[in-house]
Amino acid sequence: MTDLARTPLHAEHLTLGGRMVPFAGYEMPVQYPDGTLAEYHAVRDGGAGLFDISHMGQVRVEGPGALDFLQYATTNDVARLDQGQVQYSALLNENGGFIDDITTYRLEENEFYLCVNAANRARDVAHLERLAEHFDVNITDESDHTTLLALQGAAAQEMLAPLVDGELDAIGYYRFAGMRVCDAPGLVSRTGYTGEDGFEIYLPNAAAVTVWRAILERGARPVGLAARDMLRTEMGYALYGHEISEDVTPVEARLMWITKLDKGDFLGREAVARRASEGPRQVLIGLRLTERGIPREGYAVFAGETPTGVVTSGMHSPTAGGVALAYVKPEHADAGELSVEIRNRRIPAERVKPPFVPSRVRK
Repeated sequence: MTDLARTPLHAEHLTLGGRMVPFAGYEMPVQYPDGTLAEYHAVRDGGAGLFDISHMGQVRVEGPGALDFLQYATTNDVARLDQGQVQYSALLNENGGFIDDITTYRLEENEFYLCVNAANRARDVAHLERLAEHFDVNITDESDHTTLLALQGAAAQEMLAPLVDGELDAIGYYRFAGMRVCDAPGLVSRTGYTGEDGFEIYLPNAAAVTVWRAILERGARPVGLAARDMLRTEMGYALYGHEISEDVTPVEARLMWITKLDKGDFLGREAVARRASEGPRQVLIGLRLTERGIPREGYAVFAGETPTGVVTSGMHSPTAGGVALAYVKPEHADAGELSVEIRNRRIPAERVKPPFVPSRVRK
């Protein structure tokens, strides 16, 4: 794994016994010695888990044309963002397919911050820079200088509060504030990908180890990629390369709620509007097995005896059993008997609108 990038916390993961694996071009911990289930339960059962997500990309967008630029480059309506507010959004190609799903932070009137997926970072930045040629805007990739932590779970605020100089209670869901964390400048956002209350914390790399250790000392459990994906899948959240890709539009992915066709022109708008009018070629649905089994990515989904789709994310949920996200043909999205083929046996499945377990985000 010598060619892989490392986050500023790489040595900390090794010290804690993290099992390191390649992920999105980085060497990342998949789990720690107590195991994935212990990490999962720390987040779900009243405690809090600490995730190193510094492999994610951070891009600053600023200048007189920043708002107009992001209105064209992203699917959501950036004009609706107040300063201090976060928005889930996407970058599309000309055909309406996903280049990436992102979050957009409005720092000032003409200054924004984007968080992008690690595997797509270089492509996203290049894409944004190409589009920026027609706008009065500056694009700065700050990823290599930024550490990003996620503290997730019911105890997250209690653990973080003594370490910051601001009032966490004042930060609403999908809101953020600049504050010092262990006396280092930071940005603290009430966001996450687990369905629990919690925060994402942006820091300079120099503060990474100090803040990481301080939060662990407050009782948080370090969490690796495996538990993170379990928590994400239980919520039914899309993951790039699984539920979304350049071959999928927001119509198929049920992400039209972040795609504002009425805001004006944006890249991919015409293609998305056309697909919405014609109807989707496939539809993303949630499935729960009614018999024992673990649905895995790539497993075939059947409607009766007819192949209809494929699992994009699947797992055994400690709470809900065998659950999956899957694409199926539109005619099978709402009616008819479905099953997932597991080891040459078709296991019956019922349609479930995610999340598969209750969300406890603080709104």
